[in-house]
Amino acid sequence: MAKAEVILVRPVSGLGSESDRVEVTAGYARNYLIPGGYAVPLTASNRRRLEVLKARRIERESREVEAANELATSLSKLILTLKVRTGENGRLFGSVTPAKIAIELKQQFDVDIDKRKIHLEDPIKELGEFGVDLKLHGEIVAALKVRVESINQPAENVAAKQIPRAEKAAEKK
Repeated sequence: MAKAEVILVRPVSGLGSESDRVEVTAGYARNYLIPGGYAVPLTASNRRRLEVLKARRIERESREVEAANELATSLSKLILTLKVRTGENGRLFGSVTPAKIAIELKQQFDVDIDKRKIHLEDPIKELGEFGVDLKLHGEIVAALKVRVESINQPAENVAAKQIPRAEKAAEKK
């Protein structure tokens, strides 16, 4: 098969990032990468462009790392409170997933984090406080405390309210 060398202008999943020099099949380059604006052919003039792309990439990545570090320090100070419905024994109906955590982060603190960056060993299925890792950028991981609370009344109150109802039903008979 014929091969073509191209310079990626934008990141391509499974292939590389901006300013990477990659070798792909000629058809893939000709039919998808170049027309889609993902890559440019490797020529003498584009080699000069490669240096500009590398400089831009380094600058962008340094800004991203700095922003991720700031976000990690601010998130480590926060406690995210989730209100969920529970059963009699304190077990949750359903579970707390990374998607729910991402939604609550956006609502409570106006922090937009992709749910794929939220790392849970297993979904949370009980009440309490849990530590959640947020993989913000490369090696930068923030620790977020998540407190899961019940919106239902405590089990003692529920049982106490049910006894008078049973007595009323017995009185009617």
